Amino acid sequence: ASGSCWKLIPMGFTTATEAHQTRSELIQLSTGSKQLDALLDGGIETGSITEIFGEFRTGKTQLCHTLAVTCQLPVEQGGAEGKALYIDTEGTFRPARLIQIAERFGLDGNDILDNVAYARAYNSDHQCQLLQQASALMSQSRYALLIVDSATALYRTDYSGRGELSARQMHMAKFLRSLQRLADEYGVAVVITNQVVAQVDGMSFAGPTTKPIGGNIIAHASTTRLSLRKGRGDNRICKIYDSPNLPEAEAVFSIGEKGIDDASE
Repeated sequence: ASGSCWKLIPMGFTTATEAHQTRSELIQLSTGSKQLDALLDGGIETGSITEIFGEFRTGKTQLCHTLAVTCQLPVEQGGAEGKALYIDTEGTFRPARLIQIAERFGLDGNDILDNVAYARAYNSDHQCQLLQQASALMSQSRYALLIVDSATALYRTDYSGRGELSARQMHMAKFLRSLQRLADEYGVAVVITNQVVAQVDGMSFAGPTTKPIGGNIIAHASTTRLSLRKGRGDNRICKIYDSPNLPEAEAVFSIGEKGIDDASE
């Protein structure tokens, strides 16, 4: 049985030239906003995990919905010509929104919906089991994107007691490893959303600060971490919180009925 695993992921050394070649073949998914794409050096990277965190109503779910459409676009239009898998843990998935976003890109709404596999996760074990189904789907057909919105919400409810923190972190680590395996094996972009909590270290002079939940487990699992916060009106600000190759810069974008767009004046 182990022989089949070997073919998918090379286990030994390769030259840096080959590694560079592999990285240059990775496709980026457009976010729907030119400024945001520029900040991300083209968009959300396939083959890795991108974490999006921020307070309520900062555009996390909107960005997920937009990516579920743009990943289906031709490569030259910022897509990856693949399907999307959407794991929803908080009941915030809206097919009608996908249709609105599809129209903006000149795509047929019903075709777009047909190419999005959707599942509602009800607890953290179920959330983990869904990844096995996701793997089966990915082996049958071309997927470009896997969304988990939110990756952490069910862990907060399933493991709410103080004494359960280590069990929660171990379970979450296992889930994130499975996500990384899917990104490696199928080359999909994995996008997870995360909430923030108030940071109580008493050292902030600039008023209340927030930090993403999940601690080091999520920090180490995500290749790129993006922090979202509110701007003026419908504008939102995305900051690169952590990335191996992007500078710590910011970009402004807007959220609306047609998904993520360029910032409004």
